[in-house]
Amino acid sequence: MIKKPEKKEIRSRIHKRIRRKLSGTAARPRLAVFRSVAHIYAQVIDDVAGATVVSASTVDKAGKTKGGNVAAAKAIGKLVAERAKEKGIKSVVFDRGGYQYHGRVKALADAAREAGLEF
Repeated sequence: MIKKPEKKEIRSRIHKRIRRKLSGTAARPRLAVFRSVAHIYAQVIDDVAGATVVSASTVDKAGKTKGGNVAAAKAIGKLVAERAKEKGIKSVVFDRGGYQYHGRVKALADAAREAGLEF
């Protein structure tokens, strides 16, 4: 009997493949997205130093949004871009985290671009 891999396993494998190809530096950190059923999270990470520079999520009090919908993703994209600009970050590498570039992930990326991040 053939074992069907779980969605989480497949996403993890895709994410590992993506991470082999891209990395964040101090000059151009990585904008990583994590998506759950109820929330969406975004982090700007310097992989060389191994530190999170900026983060935003629907769980934050400053996020002011509830739920894991497209509207919340847009708000978080805008918020993470504003926080990154405050820290002097203009350009990032986008890490979709193994998710399809569609729906909430795309909305977050588009909102971050509109708010001034380049990628």
